[in-house]
Amino acid sequence: MKKSLLLLLLPLSLQAQRFSQQEITRWEQQAKRITIIRDNWGIPHIYGKTDADCAFGLLYAQCEDDFKRVESNYIDILGRSAEIKGESSVYEDLLTRLVVDSAGAIADYKKSPVWLQKLLNAFADGVNYYLYKHPSVKPALLQRFQPWYPLMWTDGSISAINTAGVTARELKSFYTGDNSIATVRYEMPEDIHSGSNGFAIAPSHSASGKAMLYINPHVTFYFRPEVHVVSEEGLNAYGAVTWGQFFVYQGFNEHCGWMHTSGYSDVADAYAEQVIKKGDSLYYRYDNILRPVQQQDITISYKDGYTTTSKKITAFFTHHGPVMAKRNGQWITVRSNNRSLNSLIQSWQRTKATSFAAFKKNMELLANCSNNTVYADAEGNIAYWHGNFIPRRDTAYDWNKPVDGTTSATEWKGLHTLDEIIHVYNPTSGWIQNCNSTPYTVSGSSSPRKGDYPAYMATEGENFRGINAVKVLSKEPAFNIDKLIAAGYDTYLAAFESLVPALVKAYDALDHHDSLYIRLKQPVSVLKEWDLYANAGSVATTLAIEWGQQLSPHIAAVRTTNSNADQVERTRYYAATAAGSELLYALQNTLKDLDKRYGTWQQPWGDINRYQRLTGQLLEVYNDSKPSIPSGMAASTWGCLPSFVSRVYPGTQKRYGYNGNSFICAIEFGKKVTAKSLLAGGESGNPASPHFGDQAEMYTKGQFKEVLFYKEDILKHAEKTYHPGE
Repeated sequence: MKKSLLLLLLPLSLQAQRFSQQEITRWEQQAKRITIIRDNWGIPHIYGKTDADCAFGLLYAQCEDDFKRVESNYIDILGRSAEIKGESSVYEDLLTRLVVDSAGAIADYKKSPVWLQKLLNAFADGVNYYLYKHPSVKPALLQRFQPWYPLMWTDGSISAINTAGVTARELKSFYTGDNSIATVRYEMPEDIHSGSNGFAIAPSHSASGKAMLYINPHVTFYFRPEVHVVSEEGLNAYGAVTWGQFFVYQGFNEHCGWMHTSGYSDVADAYAEQVIKKGDSLYYRYDNILRPVQQQDITISYKDGYTTTSKKITAFFTHHGPVMAKRNGQWITVRSNNRSLNSLIQSWQRTKATSFAAFKKNMELLANCSNNTVYADAEGNIAYWHGNFIPRRDTAYDWNKPVDGTTSATEWKGLHTLDEIIHVYNPTSGWIQNCNSTPYTVSGSSSPRKGDYPAYMATEGENFRGINAVKVLSKEPAFNIDKLIAAGYDTYLAAFESLVPALVKAYDALDHHDSLYIRLKQPVSVLKEWDLYANAGSVATTLAIEWGQQLSPHIAAVRTTNSNADQVERTRYYAATAAGSELLYALQNTLKDLDKRYGTWQQPWGDINRYQRLTGQLLEVYNDSKPSIPSGMAASTWGCLPSFVSRVYPGTQKRYGYNGNSFICAIEFGKKVTAKSLLAGGESGNPASPHFGDQAEMYTKGQFKEVLFYKEDILKHAEKTYHPGE
């Protein structure tokens, strides 16, 4: 019988025996030093004597709220998802294992400084103590958490593994020899469902004369819970963690705050290798010398019915990294830095920064590979860094494409210093924004100049959220928290600034007796009179977004004179050059589809665009017959700052949101910190909990709750106070 099946059949009392009495006694003693106060929103405020106590309590509290999400994140980053999902995930696991090395994580754990080892041990102890105290909770795979797990996932963004553009599909094609796998026909994309918004307001633009920060990550719903950790060793951090982290990823302390937006600086590169076979051996050419291609057998286990079986894959490596694809007859290797000891150190020490100088010193570790950083503090500083870990390269090469792997000229040449990367400190414009967009519009006239930096430092262009953010931040001279929240919830859909006029122009050119003219008269009139703001009562919003999705494949296929055209350029170019008939027939098809689904195209956006949470499972089930809440927000694709990505699911007629605004927080610094926050739904993943959906309607309307940061306020609103295990 397979070991995984045997564990499922063991009595709970025997499963508990996987923890020794010595461990249990140690956990029980540590738990007594930790107090968890759940406030009236279910938010855990963890108090411990040491930082390690807080890490223990934080993981225990996270497991109470949603153990399955904690476990799922580590299953994914360990490259073991096929053991749950089956053979279809084997090559996704292989990709993860090639670029995130568990042997390196174990080695880093062993050489970690003592203070970090204490935190890592406390991380594992907190989860394992929870499993011991809750024998009815059945892990999907990980029966015991190991202290080195966080070293697999070190900069906070588990979804940001960088492979220089190589996909799991290409990887599978290479290692199976099936060339048809890598080529897929074009399909209409879903709305873009990644990204985040970060705003910082200088004292010169705040009503109180204090700096402010707006934290607005866009991820799958329920991706992050809201937490607060306080120790007697100087830790006092509030914000969001991705499930399973022991540090506050996006948040603030009494001195400063930090918001991370996903960054697209070039931090990983693909190399085109010349591989030669001599006899039974493989070699690759490098500076006119043949070097042996290294090989390593990697065994991937996967679920096969009720048992677990495995597949052994021989992976190839050059000194650049693993071989991950084949393009134009050349093997493609990837050099990346998806985890590092310094990155985890940076992630933790950031939460204890006490000043701008201290925060900058932490940034000088140059270890964050996946994030841009928006910053504000109690001293009145605001700042922005576009990336952090940026390898220095020869600008003679186009690093957007695989570079020549046969020459040392394409090697990385150390890292750019903090002052060399794209950054803004205290801009005279008085504000900073980043929406996963170009850094060259980050603070209006005070933005960095594109010509001052190598192209590989900023590979992204402008997007419609960035355009909207500049608009809303530029027009307000004196922000307070409520005005900042209102700016962050601005639903203007800038993408339609060019698309709707192009449609109207095409419509006006029709013969007035044409049947298409008659059919489209009313819907075109609705769009022509629309103010371009998404809202729940708007029929125009429904028409525009459903029509926009019809146009998405055409916009994505646009090739302008600029080979690096961004989302905004492509959309505007398409609006200016598309055949009028294409725009009009796309609208006609939209009307037909809406009529078919709802009986009429005249559907207010909130009637079909819904928020619903029923089960708390990793993959939510949606049901038109069950209660749901109207949402006036739209996907960030179209420029909506509070992103709400929705779609029709099999068996549903309505659209249901699944990605977008998650944890959101507005903070004003000063002698005392004032903040308001909001979660998508609620803190708990348990449908029986009162905190499963207590913020859902507030979420759809942008109604924030007061953050309880100071203990006297927390105690006034305490719902439950306990030690882990009680």
